[in-house]
Amino acid sequence: DIRKAARAVERRLMAEPGVSDVDSSVADDAFRYVFKTDQDKAALSGVATMDIAQTVSLALSGEDVARLHLPGEARPLQIRLRLPRRDRSGEIPLRGIAVKGRPGIAKIKERGSLRDAPTPIVRIGELGRFERRPRRKEILHKDLRPVAFVYAEAVGRAPVAIVADIASDLGATAQEPDAKARPLSERSFLSSGGGIAWSLPRGTSVNWLGEGELKITVDVFRDLGIAFAVALLGIYFLLLYQTGSYVIPLILMISIPLTMIGIMPGFWLLNLIGGGEISGYGNPTFFTATAMIGMIALSGIAVRNAILLIEFVHIDLGRGEKLHDSLFRAGAVRMRAILLTAGTAMLAAAPITLDPVFSGLAWSLIFGLLVSTLFTLLVVPVTYHLVYARKPGHGLKANAEQGGE
Repeated sequence: DIRKAARAVERRLMAEPGVSDVDSSVADDAFRYVFKTDQDKAALSGVATMDIAQTVSLALSGEDVARLHLPGEARPLQIRLRLPRRDRSGEIPLRGIAVKGRPGIAKIKERGSLRDAPTPIVRIGELGRFERRPRRKEILHKDLRPVAFVYAEAVGRAPVAIVADIASDLGATAQEPDAKARPLSERSFLSSGGGIAWSLPRGTSVNWLGEGELKITVDVFRDLGIAFAVALLGIYFLLLYQTGSYVIPLILMISIPLTMIGIMPGFWLLNLIGGGEISGYGNPTFFTATAMIGMIALSGIAVRNAILLIEFVHIDLGRGEKLHDSLFRAGAVRMRAILLTAGTAMLAAAPITLDPVFSGLAWSLIFGLLVSTLFTLLVVPVTYHLVYARKPGHGLKANAEQGGE
């Protein structure tokens, strides 16, 4: 059943667009030839079973007979003697191999007395027959359970998208082997699947995250997600210490989700407009682990832009200005500094887009900065106004007390 399940996964992968080099750990049916010695004939010829085994081994594997020393070579080359390939590639040529018997086994009668017969030379085919037997197949185990591994390469598509489409078709009644997959243009996040129903034998299951690149990808993004959460907590506590308020840090950190609004649609738009091809296969730019690192790095830049705004607002409020006027003035005065900061960071990241490994990091910085900068100038002041417009001090009290301390 394990082999049947592996073959079913192989067939489904072969039918999926963007998948190549499908293979598995299940070995194909193979056979071996075993020589069955006729003991009576061998005894009459003075040939032992060991003699036949040594002769066949010498014909197939050969034997090192000499060494060749060449100038400039640190080690001598072994000279191996064995039969040509055509004389050792089938049952019929092997039958014609001659084996030398042992003297003193066979006797002949001459002039009324027995003496040793000449050493016989007999063809192997006269001493027995070759039997064709299936070769034992290797069965791998993991956690004390039999397992088979199926391998494939993703070409022009994300491995996660391929697995999602194939997994959504699992469980239905299998279709004909030559069934056509649904075009990629007709698939979406809400309507996944290639339209090729397939199933596994009873008692077997498939684990897409068991081994390979997909498991590594999931583990990396999991670890980066934890790192992102730790970074957010660190930013919050630093802002809490600086402002003395539990709410103002949250307002400042609103700019962090705004980076995601730019990054995710940015990658989609990048592949929609500028997706290239290599040898006829798509070459998209994926949201990789380096892109995730870029998104984490953007957290500090985005929060810094928000701090520039709110800090100016607090300075104006300390001078007795109205909240509405302070927010407008902060946007007008700080806009140039914020745009220059974002622009220089985007220009610095532009050359990295040419690197095949770190291009994801560069595009995350560019798309995230572009959108978060524009939205920060609008969303952060509006949110601050909604929270503190009707509160005494407009959020300045906690900050002033912290500064007095």
